[in-house]
Amino acid sequence: MNFEKNDHMKSTEIREKFLTFFQKKGHKVVSSAPMVIKDDPTLMFTNAGMNQFKDYFLGDSIPEKVRVCDTQKCLRVSGKHNDLDEVGYDTYHHTMFEMLGNWSFGDYFKKDAISWAWELLIDVYGIDKDRLYVTVFEGAKEDQLEKDTEAYEIWSKLIDNDRIIDGNKKDNFWEMGEIGPCGPCSEIHIDLRPDDERSKIDGKTLVNMDHPLVIEVWNLVFMQFNRLSTGNLEKLPQTHVDTGMGFERLCMALQGVQSNYDTDLFQPIIKMIASISSKRYGINDDIDVAMRVIADHLRAISFSIADGQIPSNSGAGYVIRRILRRAVRYGFTFLNMNQPFIYRLVDILIETIGQQFRELEQQSDLIKKVIKEEEASFLKTLEKGIKRFESIEVNDNKTVSGSDAFEMYDTYGFPIDLTQLLAQEKGWVVNLDEFNSHLDQQKSRSRQATQIETGDWIEIFKDEKEEFIGYDFTSSKIKISRYRSITKKGQKLYQLVFNFTPFYPEGGGQVGDTGYIEDSGVKTNILDTKKENNLIVHFVDRLPSNLEATFNAQVDEIKREEIANNHTATHLLHKALRDVLGDHVEQKGSLVNSNYLRFDFSHFSKLEDEEILLIENTVNQYVKDNHQLEEFRSIPMEQAKKLGAMALFGEKYGDVVRAIKFADSIELCGGIHVPHTSKIGLFKITSEGAVASGIRRIEAITSDAALQYYNQSIEKLKDLKQVLKSNDVLKAVEDLILENQKLEKKIDQYNIQKAVQLKSHLQENLQDYNGIDFIAYQTDLDAKSIKSIAFDLTNSNPNLVLALASNIENKVTLTIAVSKQLAEAKGINAGLIIREASKEINGGGGGQAFFATAGGKNPKGIDNAFEKIKSFLI
Repeated sequence: MNFEKNDHMKSTEIREKFLTFFQKKGHKVVSSAPMVIKDDPTLMFTNAGMNQFKDYFLGDSIPEKVRVCDTQKCLRVSGKHNDLDEVGYDTYHHTMFEMLGNWSFGDYFKKDAISWAWELLIDVYGIDKDRLYVTVFEGAKEDQLEKDTEAYEIWSKLIDNDRIIDGNKKDNFWEMGEIGPCGPCSEIHIDLRPDDERSKIDGKTLVNMDHPLVIEVWNLVFMQFNRLSTGNLEKLPQTHVDTGMGFERLCMALQGVQSNYDTDLFQPIIKMIASISSKRYGINDDIDVAMRVIADHLRAISFSIADGQIPSNSGAGYVIRRILRRAVRYGFTFLNMNQPFIYRLVDILIETIGQQFRELEQQSDLIKKVIKEEEASFLKTLEKGIKRFESIEVNDNKTVSGSDAFEMYDTYGFPIDLTQLLAQEKGWVVNLDEFNSHLDQQKSRSRQATQIETGDWIEIFKDEKEEFIGYDFTSSKIKISRYRSITKKGQKLYQLVFNFTPFYPEGGGQVGDTGYIEDSGVKTNILDTKKENNLIVHFVDRLPSNLEATFNAQVDEIKREEIANNHTATHLLHKALRDVLGDHVEQKGSLVNSNYLRFDFSHFSKLEDEEILLIENTVNQYVKDNHQLEEFRSIPMEQAKKLGAMALFGEKYGDVVRAIKFADSIELCGGIHVPHTSKIGLFKITSEGAVASGIRRIEAITSDAALQYYNQSIEKLKDLKQVLKSNDVLKAVEDLILENQKLEKKIDQYNIQKAVQLKSHLQENLQDYNGIDFIAYQTDLDAKSIKSIAFDLTNSNPNLVLALASNIENKVTLTIAVSKQLAEAKGINAGLIIREASKEINGGGGGQAFFATAGGKNPKGIDNAFEKIKSFLI
C-alpha cells in the first residue's frame, strides 16, 4: 500500500470520496436511516446497510432512484448479528459502526459493481492491489447452484487469478432470511500485515480465518434469486446490487494503522478517556480494552439517544442501558472511574463524527444529560453488585447459578451479559437456562401482579374503631364492617374488615394469620390477613350468606403457635449473633412463618462451623432458661429507647410503640410471641449463606420441626450403619477415607509417571512456528499434572508456547502456557488468546499472560482451538 499517499487521509475525506465517487456514477446520496427502528417488528436496530431498502428488494415499494449510495449507522448487539463480545478485545469489531454502500435496484449488476469497487479502491484510495484478495461463490449442490463464473471472469480481468478464492455458501451466499431475495456475493479482503510477515505466510491462507490484519473490507451482494417457503430458489424478475463496506476498517487501511481504534475516529475519544482517567493507552491490556470498549459504546449510546431511544428496562431501551452499563463497569473496574465521566466524552465524539451526523450536535444536551443520569444511577449499585458477585460461590463446574445471576439482574441491575463478563474473567460460566427460567417467572409474576381489579368498599355498618385484639385472644365475636371484591391472578376473592379481629396482619416479617369465621355452623375460611392503608383486611374466596351476622372468629391456633415459636426465635437469634459475632450485627430482614424462620443480618464474612454451633447453642440456652415474655405495649418511643429496644429493619414506628423483652433481648416489634421461651422447645440452624455484599442469611427451625429434623438424622445414621456394616460410623468413614487416600496416592504416582513420559513425548513433538517453539497436544491427565508440566516446560524453554487439552466425559479443559521471556518479548498473552480459542470448544476462560485455562463442552473443537492458538503466533 502507498502509505505515503494515504496515511494522512482523514476519515471525513475517506467518507466524502466514497459518496462523491458513486455520485459521479449516477447514484443519489441518501441519508442514513435512524439506527433505532420504529416500524419493523422484526428488528429493534438497523444492523446492516440494506435495512432501509428492504421494501425495494421485496417488491413492496418502487424506488425513486434506481442507483443510490449512503453511509448507514448500524448497531449489532443482539440476535443473529451480535459482535458485543468481540468489541474492545479485537481491533475491528464494534457495536455501532458505519456501513458505506452503493445500491442498484434493477439497474446495473455484477460487471459495474465489481469494476467500480476496484476503481475506487485502487485509483481513488490508492490501495496496493497486491494486498487485496477477493472471494467468489463456489456453488452449492443442495441448491443446485453452480459456481459464480460470471463474477470470477470479471475479477480475473482485474486481479491475478491466484488472488481469487472460492467461498462456500456460509461466506459467499447472502440471504435476507429464511425466505426472500438472496444471491451470491463477492468479498474483498485486505492484507494489512507488515511486508516481512506477508513474505512468510501467503495472505490467501488467512482470508476468512479471523486474522486481525487480514480482514474483509467490502462485500458485494448480487441478489438474483428468491428463496421460497419450500426452500427452493427461483430467479428474480429483476437483479439487484447491495454492497457494504466497513467504514472503520477502511479508515484503518487508509490511515496506515493496524487497529480501527488507532484511526482518527477513535483516537481523540481514547485520548480524552486517558486524560480523564490519568491512564496511558498502549501500556496495559486491561486498560486498553477498557478504553476501546468505552470509546465504542459511547458511539452506540449517543446515536441511540439521538435517534430517540432512551435507556430503559425493556426492548430496545434495555439494550442501550445494557451497553451503557457495560461501559461504566469497564471504567469502574479498570480505570478506577467511580464518578460519571462518559457523558464528558460526547463533545469530542461530536467533533470527530458530528459533521456527517448532525443529530448528535442537535441532541447533545439531551445525550449528555441522559448518559450522566444513567451513569450516576448505575454507579450507586455497581460497587455493591460487584462485591456481591465476588461473594458468589460456584460449583465444581465453575458455574454461576441462574438464581445468583438473576439476583445480580434483579437486585443490582446487572444485565446478564455483564454478569457473564464478570464470570468469564474468572474462568466461570453462567447457567443461562436457569437464569432465563427465573426471568420468565418474574415476568409472569409481574403480569399477574398488574392483573388486580378491586371493587368499591361496601359498608355494612359504620365502625370508627377497627381494633386488633390478637395479642390477647385467638378467638372472638366479630362483625363485618365493610367488604369489597378483588380479582387477582384471574381468581375472584373478597376482602373483609371486622370491627375487632384476632387475626394478625402480615408485617415485621411475620406472615398473616389464617383461620375461619363461623355463623350458624357455616364456616368461611380466612385465607390470609394483611394490612392495607391502615386497614386489617381478611381474604376469603366466598362471602358469608348473612353479612350482617355476628360471627365467631377463630385463628388457626396450631399454626399461630408455630409462628410464635419462630418469631421469638428470631429475637433470640439476633441477640445470640450480636453476642457471638459482635455489635456490628444488625437485622436486615426476616421471614417468619409456621414452617421455618429466615433471618438476614449484617456481617462481613461467612460464618465458620464453630460460630454457627456457638450461636445455635446460645439460642438453645435462652430456650432452656425459660425466660418470660415482658411486653411493653403502647409506650412512648423515647421510653422504648431508654429500655434499649432495637428497631427492626424495614419497619416504621410512630410516637407510641410496642417493645418485646426476653432476658437481655429487647426489640421494637408488633408480632406474636410465646409467653416464655421454653415453649420453643428446640432451635436448629439449617443453613447460612450470603444474600448480598455484607449481608448473611440464616434459616432455622424450631419445636416439632427441629425434633423431626433430628429424628430424620437419626434414621439416616441407622441406614448409614447398615451400609457401612459397622456401628462405629466415624471409624468406618475414616477407614474409607484412608483407603481412598491410598488409591489417590497410587493415582498420583501413576499420573507422575505418565506426566514424565508425556513431558518427554511433548519435547519430541515440538514444532517451529514463525520462529516460536510450539506444542499442541491432547491428553487425559488431570489438571494438576497438566499445570505442573506446563510450568516445567515453559520455565526450561524461553521460546515456548504450549497448548494442552483434555477431554474427560465430554468436559473439555484447554490450557495455554507461554514462556515469560517470550510473552514479554513478543507480547503473546495466554489470557487473551484463550478467550478466542475457548470459543471453539463452546466455553470460556481466562488467566494471566503466562498461563490461562478454559473449560468447554465441545471436544470436536479441540483441533480448531489449537489452530486458533497458532493464529496468534505471529
